Amino acid sequence: MVLDSRLQTTPVNAKKTDAFDLFNFRCYSGPNPYLKTAAIVFDFALTSNNSPLELEDYRAVIGDRYPQLNHDSYESYAHLFAQTVLAVSNLDMDLHFQHCQVMPQPQGMRIAVQSLHPRTSRAIVYAVWDWFEAITQDRQFWIDDQIEVLQGLFRDSVYGGPTIYALLKTAIQQAIPVFYLWDEGLMQYGYGKNQVRGFATTFDTDSHLDSDFTTRKDDCKQFLDTLGFPSPQGRVVYSLKEALNAADRIGYPVAVKPVSGHKGNGVTAAVQDADELELAFDRAVQSIPPEQSLRIIVEQSIAGKDFRLLCVNGRFVAATERRPASVVGDGDSTIQELIDRENRSSDRSDTPTSPLGKIKCDDAMERYLEEQGLSLGSVLERDRTVYLRKVANLSSGGLSIDATRTIHPDNIILAQDVAQHFRLTCLGIDVIARDLSQSWREGGFSIIEINAAPGIYMHLKPAVGESVDVPAEILKTFFESEQDARIPVISFNQVSVEQLQELIDHVLLQHPTWTIGAVCREAVLINRSRKNLHPDYNTNVQNLLRNPKLDLLITEYSEEMLNQSGMFYYGSNLVVLDNPSDVELTLARDVFDHSTIVTRQANNITIQRHGLIEQYELGQHEPFSRVYLKELATIFDL
Repeated sequence: MVLDSRLQTTPVNAKKTDAFDLFNFRCYSGPNPYLKTAAIVFDFALTSNNSPLELEDYRAVIGDRYPQLNHDSYESYAHLFAQTVLAVSNLDMDLHFQHCQVMPQPQGMRIAVQSLHPRTSRAIVYAVWDWFEAITQDRQFWIDDQIEVLQGLFRDSVYGGPTIYALLKTAIQQAIPVFYLWDEGLMQYGYGKNQVRGFATTFDTDSHLDSDFTTRKDDCKQFLDTLGFPSPQGRVVYSLKEALNAADRIGYPVAVKPVSGHKGNGVTAAVQDADELELAFDRAVQSIPPEQSLRIIVEQSIAGKDFRLLCVNGRFVAATERRPASVVGDGDSTIQELIDRENRSSDRSDTPTSPLGKIKCDDAMERYLEEQGLSLGSVLERDRTVYLRKVANLSSGGLSIDATRTIHPDNIILAQDVAQHFRLTCLGIDVIARDLSQSWREGGFSIIEINAAPGIYMHLKPAVGESVDVPAEILKTFFESEQDARIPVISFNQVSVEQLQELIDHVLLQHPTWTIGAVCREAVLINRSRKNLHPDYNTNVQNLLRNPKLDLLITEYSEEMLNQSGMFYYGSNLVVLDNPSDVELTLARDVFDHSTIVTRQANNITIQRHGLIEQYELGQHEPFSRVYLKELATIFDL
């Protein structure tokens, strides 16, 4: 194979034994000259240190791990490298990365790959580089071990929570603008006056009073009793002595849990006697955060299956049965060996997109095994199923089974009746029932607690059964379509403060109550008022789109800004290009079908809209502003 000498450069980051070199790394948080999405961009070149193998040798090894890469042909090492980075970027977690591009440069090739979390993306690129070099040198390389480390990086990022990522991915698929507010630790969906902010399934439209109320399990249970909803009888205690007295009055078995808690922490069901109660009480106390007072609930332990009913905006959308973690004997293996084997299953990768978490071994598990006359060293006979916990805690390895299609209509009405009493976008209702397909009126049904910030991945990707697209239901609460999440945006490649002020005045004459945000290299304006100009340009854009009263955004993105930072947002309703460079023409790339593009080249004017092109020549003394001001009516009815 003849190597292209133009691709060989003086090494920048390569070691003496490397055949490839990577350098000029940049990360873009939004559209950029290379991709319409956030991206990691870097230059790729061959070194003079070591000659690479034939291209087919690399594809043979990589294609064994990623068979989809065998279906295409590749023009160069850079093209295969880009596709490999893209494949690894999905981290075996069904992430949403689909786009990459390779462009020739005077020295080497420039690669752009869709990205979300820069630290993870950079680590992925370096892992793929190590893989290529290992193939060159005929060394063993364990890419699966690398992916496990990379999964941990992503999981520890702000996007790594399963609920947060599910909502983010759905928003991207539906073209709903979404970005992370680093200072607030919140996700923002939509722009300006059409925005909603939140963390996981809690949003700024929710009543914080109702949210706080659901954490007071004692008061909430009393409220459910008042409304006539079925719930277990019990009381709040403050000491072990009170707990023992309460259990005697209620009658064993009882359940013990902290008043303030989540994810099943400190919860013990089916406590049979005083000795078990003492252990359960200690476990509940240990789960209480230091800033919380000691309050423990002792209540009836209801026999039946554990279900989560989920309501969105007061409407029932999903039901899931939750079973405790279990193992099935094979006649040879110990319980610990069965757990270890189960934890190696791909379904238990314990990532934001895996249907099952790792089975966790702790004191509670060992005590429950002891109650069954077992230990982690016990060998189970073939086909014997042993449950490892009393509580169906999914975060400890429990099993989720979709029950949405089998729930009785009476139980749907009950869930909705409960949800209607709370001004919360999402409400999780935990119930114990003998059979969810039977009406709660027949007995054997009890509401255990309600949750104001329920997780949704158990419904989106249950271990057993059909998926329910809960993220789409949540986002539909706020946005019927992507247009409902946006405000009009005007993008210039160059504009002065004076031109911005003229444009703002023109809009305000027609819409005097509007709040208009504008930013250029020299200033930030809200209507006619100058605001603080942040050194980072895209921070200014974000701050304007974060304004919950903003009706219109006007920005400037020059070639320098596009190369350095890229754009913060995708999609302009009106693009105004004044003698644009090739890079600045990318502003016209990211538009909608109904957008208008106004371009001046010398005195020649081109207007593009709805697939039609109009051209004319600017008058000798006619200002360019006259051209784009008259186009405003095409985007927001001036």
